Amino acid sequence: MEAYTSFASVYDTFMDDVPYEEWGEYLHGLLKEYGINDGLVLDLGCGTGTMTELLADLGYDMIGVDNSEDMLEIALEKKVKSGHDILYLQQDMREFELYGTVRAIVSICDSVNYITEPDELQRVFYWADNYLDTDGVFIFDFNTEYKYREILGDTTIAENREECSFIWDNYYYEEEQINEYELSLFIKEDVPSSDGGERYRKYQETHFQRGYTLDEMLELVQASGLKFLAAYDAFTREAPGAKSERIYVIAGKGKRTGE
Repeated sequence: MEAYTSFASVYDTFMDDVPYEEWGEYLHGLLKEYGINDGLVLDLGCGTGTMTELLADLGYDMIGVDNSEDMLEIALEKKVKSGHDILYLQQDMREFELYGTVRAIVSICDSVNYITEPDELQRVFYWADNYLDTDGVFIFDFNTEYKYREILGDTTIAENREECSFIWDNYYYEEEQINEYELSLFIKEDVPSSDGGERYRKYQETHFQRGYTLDEMLELVQASGLKFLAAYDAFTREAPGAKSERIYVIAGKGKRTGE
């Protein structure tokens, strides 16, 4: 089943415990560290546009790219409310196209883990390099293989809210480094049941993410033409360790043959 269809409508509800403003400040700090204080910034895998909006608040001219029409519809609703001049494009990140170059590209919330084939992820990095300004940077995070194997794999997570509930079953396939999670969603409908009570509709989605090691990720970054600049244990300036669950990578535009 296609991911982020029915889940899109309740995605922000279930992510309301994520400290997006803190994440945004961390990301802003990294951008400033590399001289990106303003200008065009692409949010790759922007989802419902929460981080895109936060970066727009910080003065960046934002472009958001996502493959889910349902997620982008919610992002557009936020754009109308905020009044920000954000360009949203529905595109597959493996073959995204822009009208010109950008100062920076960001991709957070483990969007790159959805690219489960390493050669396809290398292609994403290639396009990132292609659309960066000469002094531009690409900042992305990813969930590590350790996190899927030791933390998420073969666990069940459930949450019950007034408007919706979910059951999230994880299955980790160590040899393939793939985490499959099956989402069962129960979303409250506006129309009551025949007896006047509340009625919930069940939806199901299956998602797949690949767990990468830092060494694997850096090999793909460099093979794409990008230059590796730094890697941090998420939300710190500390070097990643064997038990890092989320890692931020910063890459710069490479120099292609003939340039």
